[in-house]
Amino acid sequence: MNFSKILLLLTTGFSVVSFGITGCTTPQQNSEAETQQPAVIVQQTDTPTPTTTAQPQERPGDVPYVPTPQSVVDAMLKVAKVGKNDVLYDLGSGDGRIVVTAAQKFGTQGVGVDINPERIEEANQNAQKAGVSDRVKFVQQDLFNTDLSKATVVTLYLLPDVNLKLRPKLFKELKPGTRIVSHAFDMGDWKPQQTLNVDGKTIYYWVVPENIPTNLQ
Repeated sequence: MNFSKILLLLTTGFSVVSFGITGCTTPQQNSEAETQQPAVIVQQTDTPTPTTTAQPQERPGDVPYVPTPQSVVDAMLKVAKVGKNDVLYDLGSGDGRIVVTAAQKFGTQGVGVDINPERIEEANQNAQKAGVSDRVKFVQQDLFNTDLSKATVVTLYLLPDVNLKLRPKLFKELKPGTRIVSHAFDMGDWKPQQTLNVDGKTIYYWVVPENIPTNLQ
């Protein structure tokens, strides 16, 4: 083989090798570009959109907001013997601690009612932190316009005059046997079945009777 043929073969082989290297690098670069772009798209679509369900407060509240001490909350739920089959309505629910505690400790379904949108927002946040949002809900509503017929337990921390104003509604809408627990204030001449003292705070407990006494109608 002469020198010119050898040179021709070397030149042809080098060109083939060079072509092969060039052909391999181009798809690899395209592949990397394709795998990087979707990551940006996912990041954008995963960004949550803030939402709110709060409504303007329809009227001033009946009572100032004063949280019930946790020791009193626990005693209220204990005297009412709440359980997983109960539906608890807390009227004037504030930060939601009674409803949330009942759901956490006893698996109770609960509804908190408050007229103040800030308290409803706070209560929902507390329920989410406690992991009980699937068992409770909070309704921004005037408690006098709330349907209580599904309740088996009602809790209150209102004022004496509000309790008396609420009493006819309780008798009308609650089923016999429904338990009612009030922190601090009684219901006038409807005498409680039990009265407790916890850390200097008074708790009153009633059970809705089968027949409402004439003096309470």
